[in-house]
Amino acid sequence: MKKLFYAITCNEPKRLVKPILSNVLANLSNLLPFLCMAYIIRQIYDYFITGNLNDFYLWLSWGGMLICFVITYLLEDIACKITYRDGYMTSADGRVKLAEHIRELPLGVLMGKSSGEIGNTMMNDFSKTESAMTHILPQIVSGVIVAVAASAAMIIADWRMGTAMFLGFPVAVFIMLGMRNLERKLDTRLSAARVEQASKLQEYLYGMRIMKAYNIQGENFGKLKSACTDYRDACIRLEGRIAPLNLVSTAFLRLGLPLMTIAGVLLIGGGTLEIPEFAMFLLIGARVFDPLSVAIMNYAELIMCGMAGERISRLLEEPAMDGKKDAPNTHDIAFHHVTFGYGTKEVLHDITAAFKPDTMTALVGLSGSGKSTMLKLAARFYDPATGKVLFGGVDEKEIEPDKLMKRISMVFQDVYLFQDTVANNIRYGRDNATQEEIENAARLANCYDFIMRMPQGFHTMVGEGGSTLSGGEKQRISIARAVLKDAPVIFLDEATSSLDPENEAEIQQAISRLIKGRTVVVIAHKLKTIIFADNILVFDKGRIVEQGTHKELLSRNGLYAKLWNLQTSTEGWKIN
Repeated sequence: MKKLFYAITCNEPKRLVKPILSNVLANLSNLLPFLCMAYIIRQIYDYFITGNLNDFYLWLSWGGMLICFVITYLLEDIACKITYRDGYMTSADGRVKLAEHIRELPLGVLMGKSSGEIGNTMMNDFSKTESAMTHILPQIVSGVIVAVAASAAMIIADWRMGTAMFLGFPVAVFIMLGMRNLERKLDTRLSAARVEQASKLQEYLYGMRIMKAYNIQGENFGKLKSACTDYRDACIRLEGRIAPLNLVSTAFLRLGLPLMTIAGVLLIGGGTLEIPEFAMFLLIGARVFDPLSVAIMNYAELIMCGMAGERISRLLEEPAMDGKKDAPNTHDIAFHHVTFGYGTKEVLHDITAAFKPDTMTALVGLSGSGKSTMLKLAARFYDPATGKVLFGGVDEKEIEPDKLMKRISMVFQDVYLFQDTVANNIRYGRDNATQEEIENAARLANCYDFIMRMPQGFHTMVGEGGSTLSGGEKQRISIARAVLKDAPVIFLDEATSSLDPENEAEIQQAISRLIKGRTVVVIAHKLKTIIFADNILVFDKGRIVEQGTHKELLSRNGLYAKLWNLQTSTEGWKIN
């Protein structure tokens, strides 16, 4: 149970104290009017036996009932506010905490999970824990506490009636506990089906352009349809197997009321129980079973909420990239015998290289030879399996990731813009930048003019991912971000590979301004763009096979010369 509390509250079980206490008080107060009613029945019973009726005590009992109802209302109102406020606050804080933690994780952890799985954890699993804290757990715990308190009081009043009332309770608990393994198994299948459905739906939406372009239809939609069908079947299977067990468990619990009635009739007939006491047991017993029935019916859902909390906890427990040191003021980067792979596939083999300040180093080679991987290691998106990556002479593993990234700007081939204004998309380079600084960065990135032609200039909203802009426009805004960040180290990953000549010329000018006086590492397939690089590293199958300047590499007549000759020989290629 302790593990369940920790899972549902994102390792903050103290948040349950106030909701549970307030619900216990509210449920206990619900019993008070019925105690007054039992006393009224006693007064009326005494009247028929003795002929004397004490009006004062009768009116006092009715007044007490009214006061009890008011107290119950106030306590339930307080319990409701506390429960929902704390539940929703825990869920919101948990989502923010998880989002921040995900940002600090190595990319390898995220790449090993589908976006549907992470999205399911962030949204559906938190919704379940939210429901557990606001609707399920406080009611279950308070219901059990009230039942235990009431049973103790009943047994003290009359052990025979108290025992009869809760005779079916152990059987109900045994059935509930027996369902746990089945529930976990069914919920695991349901969660997997939900993730698969989300992933296939996301793939379907993202691939809409391809489906329209190639008229994909009919059987090609089978994967999405199959995922939706599997999720439907998992839901039906869960409800179909758990609901009957819940009903049986509830039936055994409610068996206490008829058993208590039978026992009461027999005891009255034997002269060992009076009718007012019997009436009190019936009134209190009926109220005690209500919260217990709610607890049993919600128990299965609570177990599933606990499993959702466990998935959240597992993701929160993934070790974030460590490092406590500040990034050095010197900005050279060195690889010492670095080996790295994705899973079991080794991509880089014993790499040793250096990127010096105020120089441009180019990484070239065939696709899949390890260029982008080396850039990701330099930016510490991953840590090497063996060897070291040094930044200013300090192992990057020892540097705090956020402080390291403050010294690095990256311009990717595939630019992602957020659904926000143009100004704010540039401001991601430095969140405290003024409007004047943003506009200056835009001028240096050759994007000021086309931004000013937009309907609202820098305040124009950009579609999700930059869908309302062309590739060249997105690329220039990305460069403006890097200009604004003003980092001493610049990484360029194929920044001009897929652009038309006009946009390429504009971006080349912007990049030339960006890289002056910095440590620059660039990946390029178009070798003409890096002929003036200070050093060129040539990759082949995860190894550096050549390095030097453009002229030096051509003179060696190796792989670089071969790539150069292939590109220059195809410049005049045309479609016949």
